[in-house]
Amino acid sequence: MASTQNATAGAPGAALIAPLMARGAGETLMDQIVRSIRARIDDKLLRGGSRMPSIRRFAASHGVSAFTVVASYDKLVAQGYLESRRGAGFFVRERSPLNTGERSAAPMLAAASDPGDPRPLDVVWLIRNLFRAVPMQDVPGSGVLPSEWLDGAGIANALRSVGRQHASLLLNYGAPQGFLPLRQQLQLKLAELEIEAAPHQIVTTVGVTQALDLVAREFTRPGDTIFVDDPAWFLMFGSFAATGARVVGIPRLADGPDLARLAELAALHKPRLYVINSVLHNPTSTSLSAAKAFQVLRIAEEHGFTIVEDDIYCDLHPGSAVQPATRLAALDQLDRVIYLGGFSKSMAANLRVGFIATSAELAQRLADRKMLATLTSSDIGERVAYKILSEGVYRKHLDRVRARLDSVRGKVFRQMERSGLAAGPAPAAGMFAWVDTGIDTNLLAERAMAADILLAPGSLFSPSQLPSTRMRLNVAAMQEPRIWAFLERELGSS
Repeated sequence: MASTQNATAGAPGAALIAPLMARGAGETLMDQIVRSIRARIDDKLLRGGSRMPSIRRFAASHGVSAFTVVASYDKLVAQGYLESRRGAGFFVRERSPLNTGERSAAPMLAAASDPGDPRPLDVVWLIRNLFRAVPMQDVPGSGVLPSEWLDGAGIANALRSVGRQHASLLLNYGAPQGFLPLRQQLQLKLAELEIEAAPHQIVTTVGVTQALDLVAREFTRPGDTIFVDDPAWFLMFGSFAATGARVVGIPRLADGPDLARLAELAALHKPRLYVINSVLHNPTSTSLSAAKAFQVLRIAEEHGFTIVEDDIYCDLHPGSAVQPATRLAALDQLDRVIYLGGFSKSMAANLRVGFIATSAELAQRLADRKMLATLTSSDIGERVAYKILSEGVYRKHLDRVRARLDSVRGKVFRQMERSGLAAGPAPAAGMFAWVDTGIDTNLLAERAMAADILLAPGSLFSPSQLPSTRMRLNVAAMQEPRIWAFLERELGSS
């Protein structure tokens, strides 16, 4: 290197980085350049506004190609370290805490438990912390399986296969109603559940989250009422409230909703929708009995509301041949029931592939509404999901996941009882335990966060959000001894 002096605004520096390492160091020249410049910017050796050497000068100084320099600068622009000024070159971007991205992952969880943060525990609190850089083994409140339980190699193979397709297939918008071969594959999947739905009755979505939002916006106006189970998946409470809807909880029992309360509240509120998990309910992992399923449909008919059956955990259930599983859509055949499904729990959360099955007329209206919101969903993700579903390996993957859950569920429930948690009998399938701690789980979650452990307190699973002694635990994420040590210490001292 000729020099290591800093670049100053308007005057390009000479050599900005330490000598480029041996070419066989296992890192590309571009990555070496990017890492070295990032380090100098992070260490304040290159200050905001400083002009970078021209591409030609940098290439000549370091014995690399102009192409390598361009690619390196472009990557630094994408990462927020540099900015490109037309006709003037590249400059170090002025940086603030908002655009540094807090590069170190270690402080991220600590920030969530900062005692100076006045934010109360609510739905946003849990979602925000679920997306922090926390190891999965320290997130027993999570709603997904550990990544090592999923078929990462299968996803990668499907991505490579899709990537080899003609570029024009990957560069344009997808079909508004969804990738047709995937919808044809979903028709076969639904037929196995005894639900008849042709491809034109299916609309793909960006996960079940978007599916719920589309249906809610189609059916409700500000002031309308939506019924949900209590407890239930917390995210939809805030989503529905944002549309102006009133969210009312129906007490959930071991075999489905409290029918007396459902009928009473339906007469009082005249709801537009009732969102229910029939199979492997979140957070209890219980399932709807056949007797109650018929009664739910009768009450819906009597009071004129539509049922939205969220079956996101469908693939974690071993099937009716092994265990009873009654789906409202199979009984109703998509007359008064809208069926939702997806693959974030069993395939990959990052694919964000969900779907809606309903009548042909409503499917078209929902596809139009989807276009107004996002034009289309990701055709690439849908092609990957289709590849996985259509090649036969997905069934074997599900067999392995269910067997692994079965192998840990009983052990975890026994350990819960020893640790002071009232868990009751273990459900026959699924990943969740809905446990009673005997203390306010908001306080327990706050103490857990201080120990870098993320719990899901029961108050978040009710539309009322009142304090609760319950919490949801993911049995697949209960393998870390320090989680048990924390629970035993806290519950033993309560």
